[in-house]
Amino acid sequence: MLTSLKTAPLRYHVSMADLHGHRFAVTLHIAKPARQQRVSLPVWIPGSYLVREFAKNLSGLTAAAGQRITQLDKCTWQIDADPKKALVLRYEVYAFDNSVRTAWLDANRGFFNGTSLCLAVEGQTDSLHELTLERPALTPDWSVATGLPPHQVDAQGFGSYRATHYDELVDCPVEIGSFWSGSFKACGVAHRFVVAGAPPAFDGKRLLADTQKICEAEIRFWHSTPGTAKPKPPHKNYLFMLNAVDDGYGGLEHRNSTALICTRRDLPRMAGFMGDNAKLPEGYATLLGLISHEYFHTWNVKRLRPAEFSRYNYAQENYTELLWFFEGFTSYYDDLLLRRAGLIDDASYLKLLAKTLNQVAQTPGRQVQTVAQSSFDAWTKYYRIDENTPNATVSYYTKGAVVALCFDLTLRAEGHQTLDMVMRQLWQHCQAGPMTEADFASTLQALAGRSFADELRAWVHGTQDLPVQALLQRHGVAVVEEPVALAQQLGLRVSESSNQGIAPTNASFIAIKNVLRGGLAEQAGFAPGDEWLGVDGWRLGKLDDLLLYAGRATQVSALVARDKRLLRLDLKLPTANTVASTSWRLVVQDAAQVSAWLNG
Repeated sequence: MLTSLKTAPLRYHVSMADLHGHRFAVTLHIAKPARQQRVSLPVWIPGSYLVREFAKNLSGLTAAAGQRITQLDKCTWQIDADPKKALVLRYEVYAFDNSVRTAWLDANRGFFNGTSLCLAVEGQTDSLHELTLERPALTPDWSVATGLPPHQVDAQGFGSYRATHYDELVDCPVEIGSFWSGSFKACGVAHRFVVAGAPPAFDGKRLLADTQKICEAEIRFWHSTPGTAKPKPPHKNYLFMLNAVDDGYGGLEHRNSTALICTRRDLPRMAGFMGDNAKLPEGYATLLGLISHEYFHTWNVKRLRPAEFSRYNYAQENYTELLWFFEGFTSYYDDLLLRRAGLIDDASYLKLLAKTLNQVAQTPGRQVQTVAQSSFDAWTKYYRIDENTPNATVSYYTKGAVVALCFDLTLRAEGHQTLDMVMRQLWQHCQAGPMTEADFASTLQALAGRSFADELRAWVHGTQDLPVQALLQRHGVAVVEEPVALAQQLGLRVSESSNQGIAPTNASFIAIKNVLRGGLAEQAGFAPGDEWLGVDGWRLGKLDDLLLYAGRATQVSALVARDKRLLRLDLKLPTANTVASTSWRLVVQDAAQVSAWLNG
């Protein structure tokens, strides 16, 4: 427990007003308000690039002394205050979003980000902020976990915390409940892991041990320099907050913590509980990749960040073309550092890498949108997926990871430099602060002795395919081309449905989700939302049945339902000449070369 005699000029008191109504109650005490004091609630949360309008969940804003409050826009209010007297505001926040981005409250658990609960006080965001969490009377077994520095708290974490400014306050989410908790040290730094919703078979010891390996690998990645015996990361402590649910996945990075969500079935299980615990199940490997990704962000985006993010504007979109670097390069290293931490082997890593390469190659939008444009358009396109998304966009996560791969393998092929060195040099050059594309370009040139302007123009600001296959082969990895799935051959993304009813047979159909640009399905006239019922007089239950009923035909008549109308579409079937893409499988050809790359 930390204490200080200094009184915070801004104090937030948070209570769980109604567990069943999912409402937090907040009291904001402003010691020295302006005469016309403005307050506002963010419209977005850093790390998740979409305007989410958090103010929609705020209600009942009042001033304790009855001062007049005028709403100026969707998220800003102005209060007529007396600068000589403290201003006290009260309001409630509805919390029923079980994600990592907003706030949640029910009888089992509480969670919130400051961007959802804490009004920013105009003119005082750089002042000392204090957050007090009131213990709920009906849940005596609940505890608190947060990255905020404690000021005066009890054994279970209830009490007051302090932040040096508003950015720190809202960058430290709060977990409340009867969660599982464990701790470890990584390179001498204290780390805590809390899990809400863990099932009885959960193996907490294994999760801690594996996460410790990840953290140590990443701390050494960023801070291992010749002559340095003990790496010193930028955080004094770190907190992982994981919410285990029936179905969910995601994470959001913060300065000394991360909020995660995963499916309970993906948690590690104690020996004897369904399966061989010595192996790394695919779902658990995915969870470890998520942990690795969000922890890497402690350096890459939370401190080393786009110059446009040097100071967040919480009232509107904050645009940058650099998410390919901050999200994409992080995506390259998340699985690679699992390999370096010894949690997966070479074959497992190459399988994960092939999945990323295939995702990019099988997205027509890669030839339409550059990865720099994808970064800038995140606010309007990445988080607003529709039926045309695969045709018009490329992910700055996946293609950004491929760009990182190409830079890394190119540097290694041309000498003894690596992308690892570039990342560490950027950390030093930018003093763990704002970064531009020019900084990246100059660092590349300084280390490699040549300009990479052509590569940046082609890989980041162009839409042509990247030279992945040639680079992999130069580093001992063979690329085996295999046929893509039938849906991809047709230029479709589908879901298969079966409705159990009282009829003698099940009513099943294939739902068309996406029609890919330039594919056979688009040429035939398929549209998103179609229900593909049959072909040439045969009922289709699964897409794979198409070849069964087509026989040796090169074209079929497809029966589809669209807007309650039945249509027949002439569909050409795929041949070796019409399938434009293949699926890659990566195989170790030269173990020594692969090891030199994967081991750093």
